[in-house]
Order: sequence, then C-alpha cells, then structure tokens
Amino acid sequence: MTLHDSSKVYRPLSKDARIYIAGHRGLVGGAIWRHLEEEGFSNLIGATSSELDLRDRQATLEFFTKNKPEVVIDAAAKVGGIHANNTYPADFLSDNLLIQVNIMDAANAIGVDRLLFLGSSCIYPKFAEQPIREDSLLTGELEPTNDAYAIAKIAGIMQVQASRRQYGRTWISAMPTNLYGPGDNFHPDNSHVLPALLRRFHEAKEQNAPEVVIWGSGTPRREFLYVDDLAHACLYLLENYDSAETINVGVGEDISIRELAELVAKTVGYSGYIVQDTSKPDGTPRKLLDVSRLTNLGWKAEMSLEQGIAATYEWFLSHQDKLRAK
Repeated sequence: MTLHDSSKVYRPLSKDARIYIAGHRGLVGGAIWRHLEEEGFSNLIGATSSELDLRDRQATLEFFTKNKPEVVIDAAAKVGGIHANNTYPADFLSDNLLIQVNIMDAANAIGVDRLLFLGSSCIYPKFAEQPIREDSLLTGELEPTNDAYAIAKIAGIMQVQASRRQYGRTWISAMPTNLYGPGDNFHPDNSHVLPALLRRFHEAKEQNAPEVVIWGSGTPRREFLYVDDLAHACLYLLENYDSAETINVGVGEDISIRELAELVAKTVGYSGYIVQDTSKPDGTPRKLLDVSRLTNLGWKAEMSLEQGIAATYEWFLSHQDKLRAK
C-alpha cells in the first residue's frame, strides 16, 4: 500500500504552539516531553490516566475542546511484551482502538491540522522480506502472539490516511522499532524483552544465581532504538515529513536475542550461565526495519545499543526501589 505523495518539507513548529502529548508519562511520551522542553517548547499539554481516561470518548472530546491543542502526538497505548500480548489479546485490541479513535476523532472535531500517530513495527507481516519496507504493510499474515495489538495499530494508520483524505489534514504516522530506555516498564511478566532481561540479570547477580533462563531458542533477531532517539525523530518528522504513507523509525541494525542477553549480562556484571527455554515461543524470526526513507530525509539514530543499555541500567538502578513493588 504505497502512497506516493511525499516530499521533503520544512514546517517549523512555533515554540509556543499548544502541543498535546498523549501518554506523556509513559516511556515514549516522557521522552518526547523531555526533548520538546529541551528544544524550548513552552506550551506542552499532558494529562495522566487518572486525569483523563482516553478510552472515554466524551471525556476525551471535552479535554480537547477545553485545551485546544494545535499539534497532537499520540504516544498513548496499552503495551506489553510477548507474554502480555499473548495472554490479553482482547484488552490490547479494545483499549488501543478506543484510545486512538477517541484522540483522532476529538482532534478532527476541533480542527487539529498536525498530528503524529505512533505505531509499532509489529504491524508488518511475520515473514516480511527483511529489512522491512513500509510497503510491506498488509502483504501477509501477522505474528499470532501480538496480532490483536498489530490490528489496532494498523487501524490507526488507516485513520490517519482517512483523515487526510476526508479533511485535508497534514497528519502523519510513524512506526518505531523495539524501544527501550529511561522510564521503561521493568515488570517481571509484562515488560518487553530488553528491560525484562535487565531486571532478570540484575536480580540473578544480586542473588548469586548460577543461571538465568531466557525464553525461546535465542535465534530471533531484533532491532532496538533508544527512546530519546525516537523523541528526536518525532520532532524531526513533524517538521520535515508530510505523507499519507507511514514511515519507519529505527537504527537499521539488529541483534539476536542470545547476543542481546549476553550484552545485558555483561553490562550488569552477571557471570553465570544463560539457558534457553526452547518450550517458550520465539515470536517473529526477524524484525529489522528498512529506514532508508527516514535516512534520506536527513535523520538517523545516534545512540549505540551498548551505550543505550548502560544508560538504561543506570536509570534502573536509581529507580529500583520504586520498581520492586511492580
């Protein structure tokens, strides 16, 4: 589904523009908020989940009507790793559909012209040709362990495209690869692979455990993007990209889960054995994004994986007292 209406543009955002960041307390939204503040944006709008339940259609519309954002960044989502997605598919589908439909309908209702919807690389087919180009979307079956979440995100892309056609909006969507960094979810059951490994190896080191068991064969390959790099990309895209076609955001390199586990163990200082539990699912064999379109626009990630893991572990150590209760 290639839609060729893209050209490099430069439309700087006003530093005093009212910018609503949905999910501003999460991993992604928090990083975007920090970056925009650092760049001098002075009129950021946010609401915690206790202040605004984005699944509530009327409450969302009232929030938009009252705050009148000029730019919307949708970083709000119910997210989780392979275990959570596989265990609660109905929740992942329903909650994410409600959140994004309510945000975009409210944005259309008050005439928001600039919106960025953030999806996930899981939207692409399980066996898509590697690296995965944007035009691979809807060309094959999805990975069954997270297909419900993927369908919700695909619907979000469609709503962006539909709003461009029907209302003439300059809305865009971007598909980040696997994200990690400060503010990540380190829950032992519901986190993504990298923070889950960091916590597991840290606790194994503390307990002098002789081995750490990780899911699957260790052979699947994944790409990891430091969340602060994504935040930089979001502002860059809002100012330099205008197309109905979604655009990939990643680093263009991947690593096997086994290699990732070894790198995390090294960072943490764990020297025991790493054991593969091959009875557990692997998920998609490989998921590397083709980021050539973004590179050609003039943006690329800066943080190396080794540096990013070290920075994330440092954040984890300084926040672990709060994390232990989760």
